[in-house]
Amino acid sequence: MAHAVVAGAGIGGLTAALALARNGWQVTVLEQAASIEPVGAGLAVAPNALRALDMIGLGDEVRKLSAIQGEAGLRRPSGRWLSRTTAEDAAARYGDSIVLLTRSALVGILAARLPRGALRLGTRAESADPRTGLVTLATPAGGTETTQADLVVAADGIRSRTRAALFPGRPEPGYAGVTSWRALVPFPGPVGASETWGAGLVFGVMPLAGGQVYCYATAPVPAGLRAESEKDELIRLFGRWHDPIPALLAAAEPGAVLRHDIYSLDTPLPALHSGRIALLGDAAHPMTPNLGQGACQAIEDAVVLARHVSPGGGPAPDLTAGLAAYSRERLARTTPIVRRSRLVGRVSGWRAPLAVALRDGALRAAGMLGPAVAVRQFDDVFRWPA
Repeated sequence: MAHAVVAGAGIGGLTAALALARNGWQVTVLEQAASIEPVGAGLAVAPNALRALDMIGLGDEVRKLSAIQGEAGLRRPSGRWLSRTTAEDAAARYGDSIVLLTRSALVGILAARLPRGALRLGTRAESADPRTGLVTLATPAGGTETTQADLVVAADGIRSRTRAALFPGRPEPGYAGVTSWRALVPFPGPVGASETWGAGLVFGVMPLAGGQVYCYATAPVPAGLRAESEKDELIRLFGRWHDPIPALLAAAEPGAVLRHDIYSLDTPLPALHSGRIALLGDAAHPMTPNLGQGACQAIEDAVVLARHVSPGGGPAPDLTAGLAAYSRERLARTTPIVRRSRLVGRVSGWRAPLAVALRDGALRAAGMLGPAVAVRQFDDVFRWPA
């Protein structure tokens, strides 16, 4: 049985391991952290990613966790709607609505299906030889060992050591000009999903199952800045915005507010593979979160990779051709999504009063044409032919 080593137990890495295992591969997943429990983040699983999860038998389990109710859309800080739609509108057009859940819930679903013994925690992939597939590991005891792989899947994140080794001299992900805050807030009242755009500021509200709300926000500041209290910083920036934002901020635990600068790779790689190594997710195409497609594209990557290297239900006779096909297909798919997400981030970050007024007027005009107009803006993203 051919052996695949997956570096990274995030959503993309776990999905790749499951997809490969279903197609006859022995899989080993290496995770440098001592656990695989992500903290403080929500996640939007769009219709395209749900179709990909259907391919590994997990789509329906994720759909059960959806908590979207009522209207959703874009708002002004005053609360005025710029455009809105409903989960039913999306479902009617794409066959699915967007499922909002915690990142840890999705990771838990994926990890629970791994083959017994496949996951190695506290173990980092130090290097991998693209020609031979020999992987050098840093072990929990502080030593090193090697393992042989027919395929190496580098799902080691935005600061991927593997990407840097495979493509030396290529541009690294650059700062997108905004920092982000994220928090899971216990909130018993009904809350609708919305994203609010101000002058350079964005605040998102996502209702989750179990009486929780995922809040996220962005602001244009130099990279590396931090506040003494990130909760107080959010209240300073957004505390006078429309309901329920002030109440959500008041209910947030100060220690639960996470802050991270946003980076993206604006110049696509020439390929997403080299030799026996395939790049996946943030290691392959880091993007801003403005389309909510980071994890979704990693899920797509995983099932497409497994299909190309396992065309007959087992390891492909020509791995080189399979990986080349994976690179071509995924670069063609992800490059415009990375660029569009970056563009949306720039537009939502406009601060000049005239630019903001023109942006909001255009969004209101489109919204007046009905919810279908807002929904179909995502046709090229959500209508992915799994």
